[in-house]
Amino acid sequence: MKFLIVFVALFALALAAPPAEILRSESDVGPESYKYAYETSDGTSADEAGQLNNVGTEQEAISVKGSYRFIADDGVTYEVTYIADENGFQPQGAHLPVAPEA
Repeated sequence: MKFLIVFVALFALALAAPPAEILRSESDVGPESYKYAYETSDGTSADEAGQLNNVGTEQEAISVKGSYRFIADDGVTYEVTYIADENGFQPQGAHLPVAPEA
């Protein structure tokens, strides 16, 4: 669900900006894994890879690793790397707060 929210937010950001040219677009989708990457002329880029783990068991789940980068209206480049797995969505970025360790 959180992945969907991030994806929708990036999509909305892309719609709000002037049209950008696609410089690179790659994807590979299989039955148990996928990966994609893209880069545009406005400095936006993203890449992600997902893998289905424990196939055929009750613990079957997908784990995802990826990152995205964009240049905001203030001219600052923001980059987020993330993992999404059985522990939830775990983003990291220099501009994001870090939760204190328990």
